[in-house]
This record gives sequence, structure tokens and C-alpha cells, in this order.
Amino acid sequence: MAVVKSLVCHSSQAAVLLLLLVVASVQTRTSKAQLSCTNQLINLNVCALFMVPGATETQPNSLCCGALQAVQHDCLCSTLRIASQLPSQCNLPPLYCAT
Repeated sequence: MAVVKSLVCHSSQAAVLLLLLVVASVQTRTSKAQLSCTNQLINLNVCALFMVPGATETQPNSLCCGALQAVQHDCLCSTLRIASQLPSQCNLPPLYCAT
């Protein structure tokens, strides 16, 4: 009986350890994805010359185009979605932009 209890205890410990490893792996991948997206967005700083109001440059250069091409679709779309939700989360009126 003691042997069975010992096996069950070790089996349970192994299952908990396996679960913790899986969770850690998922969190690491999520953190790496977030870091990767952050780095991709930071690289877009080279496009600021063309994006800020009053910019004198009207056409993006090859550095800007290359940085934009390197941004993953999901990263850019998620960022735009989050940015569009910020005003309401800060109790500010929604943004309406003229085209």
C-alpha cells in the first residue's frame, strides 16, 4: 500500500511539474512574441519623418518601407486595435479622424 501511495504521489508531482513546464513555455513564447512585436514597432521610428503632422517629407524612404515590411500583420493590427480602444479606457471621447 505504501508503494502505491508513493507512486501516486510521484506521479502527481510529475504531472504538476509537467503542467508548470507547459505554462512556462507558453508564457515564454508569449513574452517573446510581445518583445518581437515591440521591437518591430520601435523599428518604425524611421518612418516618423513621414508620419508626424507638419512633416516636410511626403514619401517614405527605403528604410521606412523596409521597417514597415518587417512588421508582422498581427502585430500591426493588434497595435492599431489597442490604440483605438485607449481613449474609452481612459474615459476620453472617441477619436474621429477625417480622411
